[in-house]
Amino acid sequence: MAAVLTSDMPRYKEAYRAFVKGLAAKGYGEGEVEFVTQTPNPDPISWANSVRKFNALDPDILVTFGAPATLSATQEVLRMPIVFVDVYGPVETGISRSMTKAGGNLCGVSSKVPMTTLIKAMMAIRPVKTLGILYNSRERGSYVQMQEIKRLAAQQGFAVLEANVPVASGLDAALTHLLSKSDCLFVSESSVVNRGMDKVMHKAMSAKVPVISLAPEAAGKGALVSLEVSPTEQGQLAANHVAKILSGMKPGDLPILTPRKVDLVINLGSAKSLDLQVPFRVLSLATKVIK
Repeated sequence: MAAVLTSDMPRYKEAYRAFVKGLAAKGYGEGEVEFVTQTPNPDPISWANSVRKFNALDPDILVTFGAPATLSATQEVLRMPIVFVDVYGPVETGISRSMTKAGGNLCGVSSKVPMTTLIKAMMAIRPVKTLGILYNSRERGSYVQMQEIKRLAAQQGFAVLEANVPVASGLDAALTHLLSKSDCLFVSESSVVNRGMDKVMHKAMSAKVPVISLAPEAAGKGALVSLEVSPTEQGQLAANHVAKILSGMKPGDLPILTPRKVDLVINLGSAKSLDLQVPFRVLSLATKVIK
């Protein structure tokens, strides 16, 4: 069993641990299955190289965590079954032809959540005139989230300011640009950006600009509002798919699964630091509140 994690982000590690545990519960523990993993640097060459190594190894199944590693796998692997995990918008990223069946040698788990829920929650706390977006064009899930925000902006009447951060060295300049012209900051699903989340939060809070995100660890680090899908549940769902493939089912016949557990998280500590009041109607919708 081979696994490629798009990066060392906590979300992918958590999903992988749940995946291994879920397989063990189905009789495919580490005593019966050999697990080999790769966690490359978050760049296209490293993702492709990791997949090529496993191509040469020829495992029974390749499990990919995140859209970038999954896209590399679809380009490099012809016949080996691929089970993807934590992919935001499998159809929008071009990974799957539909949510019913991915087709070919693919199946997996989507991490897509209703972006409009996140935006509406923020708007209910304080109307947004200009939303800054930190994204990475090299990471397809991050790019899809940026495009989705732009569509919502056109519908709801707020402006969007983008900053593409393909390498970590560009984060400081991007933050300086966005925080000087935006009244809210959206942090997309990007390994490069999320590695610098502590810096993002420090600079945003200093500038009195609230942060919103879909990253599972965002609210705990200070984001005012986050909409988080469970990495643990995604890993468990992926284990179910792998068990079915090992029992003889074809991956292309299996549906794309979506976790049921999605948390709307409000950080009241951040709201207090930003001098913002969170309306009761927003708190009543939250599934988690950080004080």
